[in-house]
Amino acid sequence: MNKWRYLLVSVLAALVAGLTIPAASSAWAPAASATVHPGVQTVTEGAQCTSNFVFQNGSDVYLGQAAHCSGTGEATDTDGCQAGALPIGTAVEVTGASQPGTLAYSSWNSMQAKGTTDASTCAFNDFALVRINPADVAGVNPSVPGYGGPTGLGAPGGLGSTVYSWGNSSLRQGIRQLSPKQGIVLSNDASGWSHNVYTLTPGIPGDSGSGFLNNSGQAFGTLSTLQLAPTVGANGVGDLAKELTWLKANEPAFAGIQLVNGTEPFKPNLVGAILGG
Repeated sequence: MNKWRYLLVSVLAALVAGLTIPAASSAWAPAASATVHPGVQTVTEGAQCTSNFVFQNGSDVYLGQAAHCSGTGEATDTDGCQAGALPIGTAVEVTGASQPGTLAYSSWNSMQAKGTTDASTCAFNDFALVRINPADVAGVNPSVPGYGGPTGLGAPGGLGSTVYSWGNSSLRQGIRQLSPKQGIVLSNDASGWSHNVYTLTPGIPGDSGSGFLNNSGQAFGTLSTLQLAPTVGANGVGDLAKELTWLKANEPAFAGIQLVNGTEPFKPNLVGAILGG
């Protein structure tokens, strides 16, 4: 009897093991066929931007974009503690999705609600989350086109460190070969809130919000501003780690928000990214 009881327990254990929840990477659409991924365009009340990375909070899936993409003022309004902003719940068109996403969080809205006054935070905390409609979650993959990754959350590195990005401005007329970027860090500013980078080609209007990877494939920033001085064509990149820390500390509903790593390995090769390798 003991032998049969042991056999039964063993069989049940094997069945339970077979029902183990699959690894996170297997829950996503294949990168080659995914319709929603980092780098797709988002349009918020007519303002076209580029998504950065995929995030998850419980069962909800989000694309990151810049907070200023849902701003209501001029392009020169960069103080998120003062600038006009669309309300949470605003519909956001997501390229590749069958249904509009929903603006679920904006650092601009949050800072204004909290009465934030720190100059660096107000100027460079430029991050928002667009909740993907559940009908489109099955078509999401978190990998960055061309480069793969992200491999986690990290820092940009010091002066001269190599960085990578994927812009998707409508001004490029859908020419994929113009989307991959590689560049260097020029400076780390504003108590770590902002990183000044120069890429070939530089970020242009419509690339706002696009994600930046360091030379290890870690996500470190989101495109926030186009610099006119002192380096024409350089870009200001908001620090993603600080933006997420702010979010978790100030919006309890997002305390569990997590960056989702890519399912594709990181390939730091600009030529390969241009050629589609």
